[in-house]
Amino acid sequence: MFLNKKINAVSFGEVLFDVFGEEKKIGGAPLNLALRTASFGFPVAMISAVGNDEDGKVICDYVRENQLDTSGIITTEDYDTGIVQVTLNERGSATYEIKFPSAWDFIETNNDTLNIVKNANVFFYGSLVCRNDASRNTLFNLLDSNPGMFKVFDVNLRKPFYHIGLLEELMNKADFIKFNDEEILEIAAELGFKSDDLEENIRFISEKTNTGSVCVTLGKHGSILLWNNKFYKHGGYPVKVADTVGAGDSFLASLIARLLSDKNPETALDFASAVGALVASYSGANPKLQNEEIDGFIKERV
Repeated sequence: MFLNKKINAVSFGEVLFDVFGEEKKIGGAPLNLALRTASFGFPVAMISAVGNDEDGKVICDYVRENQLDTSGIITTEDYDTGIVQVTLNERGSATYEIKFPSAWDFIETNNDTLNIVKNANVFFYGSLVCRNDASRNTLFNLLDSNPGMFKVFDVNLRKPFYHIGLLEELMNKADFIKFNDEEILEIAAELGFKSDDLEENIRFISEKTNTGSVCVTLGKHGSILLWNNKFYKHGGYPVKVADTVGAGDSFLASLIARLLSDKNPETALDFASAVGALVASYSGANPKLQNEEIDGFIKERV
C-alpha cells in the first residue's frame, strides 16, 4: 500500500479508556494516531503514562498486541489510568468529560523517551496533554530534542484545557497542523484574524506560525489541505455514522502516512477520507480495517 517504509513514528500524550455508558473502549487521540499508523506497517512508539491498576495493564497489553513499542509508557503508583466519559448525540457526535488528574498528566522525560525520540522522523502531539505542567514540560523537552523530526500537531481542543498562548506555542513547533473547521476559526479569531473563509484562515495560520502544511476537516463535508503552498480539497465519503470518536485521528494518521510515503496529496487526501469515514461507520475509535476493505470502499465510490 505504501511506497516508502522509512516512517518511524512517535506519538505523545494521553492513553485512556473511553466510557460509553456501561461499555469501555481503549482510546485517547495520540494512541488512536499511533494504532492507525502502526496498522499500515510502520514502526510506532507510544509515550504516555498509566496507573498501576487493571486499566493500565489492559491498555499496555493491548498496545503491545498491536505492535507498538511500549518502552515509553511509564507506570505510576500515584495516579489512576485515564478515564473519559463519552456522551453521543443523535448524530453520533461526541462530548467528553475527562478525569483530572490522571496518570497521563504526569509523563516524565527519561532515557527511554529520549532514545525513542532521537530515532524518530515523525512525532505526533496534541494540546490536551498540556493541561498539566509535568506532561507539558516533557512534551516541549522532547520536541526540542530532535529538530529533524516532522512534527504533527493535532489540535483537538477540549474545554477548559487550553488557552491561546499555549496553542500558539504548540503551533510554532509544528511542521503540520490539523484542525477541524470550528477549531481553526476559533483560534484564528483569538489571534486577531476575522474571516469566515477557510482558505484565508489557513493561510493566516500558516504564515503566523511559519507552518507550511495545514489540514482542516469539515465533518461530513470533507477536508481541505494546504501542502507545498497549494490547496487540495476532498468532499468526503458519506457513510451511516455509528459514532465519530477517533475518526479524525484515523484520518490524520492515514493522511500523514500517505503524504510522507508517496508525496501525492490528492491520493493521500482521498485515502485518509476513506479511512476516516470507515472508522465513523464503526463503534469506537480503533476498529480493525484491512487494506482490502479500504481499497474496496474507495473503488465502490469512484
